[in-house]
Amino acid sequence: MAWFLIISSVIVLWVASLCKILHGSYSPPKGTFLNNLKDGGSVNKRNVLLVVAHPDDESMFFTPTINYLTMRGHNIHILCLSIGDADGKGITRKEELYQASAILKVPHQQVKVLDHPDLQDGFGKVWDHNILAMIIEEEINSYGIDLIITFDNYGVSGHCNHRDVHYGVMKLLHASSQRKIEAWELVSTNVFRKYSGPVDIWLSSLYPMQCSHELLHCLLNEQPRKSFRAMAQHSSQWVWFRKLFVGFSSYTYVNTLRKMK
Repeated sequence: MAWFLIISSVIVLWVASLCKILHGSYSPPKGTFLNNLKDGGSVNKRNVLLVVAHPDDESMFFTPTINYLTMRGHNIHILCLSIGDADGKGITRKEELYQASAILKVPHQQVKVLDHPDLQDGFGKVWDHNILAMIIEEEINSYGIDLIITFDNYGVSGHCNHRDVHYGVMKLLHASSQRKIEAWELVSTNVFRKYSGPVDIWLSSLYPMQCSHELLHCLLNEQPRKSFRAMAQHSSQWVWFRKLFVGFSSYTYVNTLRKMK
């Protein structure tokens, strides 16, 4: 009986949380993330660079952030630092990223996928942080980027490529020439929260209350269906366990971003 009550409560909470998201009746903590106003009262549009390691990272982990940015008119670029060729499907995965980006309303010309010989996909592949910093800096200079979004030092899943991307951005931030660039990292959560699905919108909303809104922001995915549609474009990766991941992952429903220092 006790287990039945626990399971029933979890199901009710899950459904209630999902309904809150789908019907837009949930309001995350008030903040001003990228909503700085110009003198005339209009929102100051930013040139944002999302830096990821592999095709599908953008759809599995960052769709709440991408949707938030595009719906508010910010100009977003995606830099993917490998074609994800660990299984020999790199060419296919590269094209899948372009297709997913179209679903996410990121123009094709604002998506760049690299196949650098020193930045190959794989758990045993160590990426040079200096090379990463140089590549990211080139992207910043080419497109007038004034804000970067990427992984934190755990990289959601602990994948070494995700973590190297974080340290590459940190290397760039500490360079004297780029100290004025603003950067935010996606906060990695524990296993319980990671697989709590939409329920994590409540837990994530409590986290920023402990910090200044200048350092931490909770972004709700206003269009969670788009996460599934985008990830489905990665057909070479869209196997049963990734379908379950997208359904149960809190990253489908909410992103917590922390300012990098």
